[in-house]
Amino acid sequence: AIAAAMADHSRHPISQALREIAAKHHLSPIPLTSVEESPGCGLEAKAGDVVYRLGRANWATAGISSSVGTVLSRNGEEIATFKFEDVLRRDAEVAVAELKDAGLAVEMLSGDRRDAVQSVGDKLAIARADAEALPSEKATRLAELTAAGHKALMVGDGLNDAPALAMAHVAMAPATAADIGRNAADFVFLRESLTAVPFALDVSKKSGALIRQNFAIAIAYNAIAVPIAIAGYVTPLVAAVAMSLSSLIVIGNAMRLRGRPMREAKHTGKAKSRAPLRANALVEG
Repeated sequence: AIAAAMADHSRHPISQALREIAAKHHLSPIPLTSVEESPGCGLEAKAGDVVYRLGRANWATAGISSSVGTVLSRNGEEIATFKFEDVLRRDAEVAVAELKDAGLAVEMLSGDRRDAVQSVGDKLAIARADAEALPSEKATRLAELTAAGHKALMVGDGLNDAPALAMAHVAMAPATAADIGRNAADFVFLRESLTAVPFALDVSKKSGALIRQNFAIAIAYNAIAVPIAIAGYVTPLVAAVAMSLSSLIVIGNAMRLRGRPMREAKHTGKAKSRAPLRANALVEG
């Protein structure tokens, strides 16, 4: 009940799980004076003179406990340990596979424990999966990629992802992400489907191609039309029609993107995952 009361103040997947468990067992909420979230560590709450901490064992107990899992402590003393099993989003494997097919290298940065991160990495065939990473360490990895000349796309949904999202060349976050994460992201996708990531990359590439095509069409049009107009062979009516026609050609070419979203919707469907993906994904190319 204490852990669930603290979890009410966080959007972390573990907090969501604790709230669901408390609701299932009809546990009464515990009154707390204040609750603060420490990115990458956990939650700290006060109830009178008592200080509760929920999160990493070494943080919750100031290094006294060596428990594996999420620890709840009272004044630095461990009083409960919670262990969770990771369940991937149904489309996680599809999303990662599509990113790899597009020629991108995929990495995973997570603040979760090493065995859980390695398990997810193995399931998704991700070669590099960094575990127990603090927010500053995630940002450092992004800085390393930038220094190496890479343009990294960071996808994250947690409070501890915000520094890395801000450091990335491009950042994406789901609508369910923490407020600071959504503010740091360049894109916010509304669906829960992770295929929104390869879909956005695909649309951006096709948009770039269409923009270049439109530039080529405009240059070709002007290269033909301007000399004819200078020579005096174009009447005002013909000029007006030609200008309108060129604009329609450019717009029509740009509208070829409209067919892609329907195919993407058919591919992802409307199925929702049983649990959110707790590991944060980083894609660099």
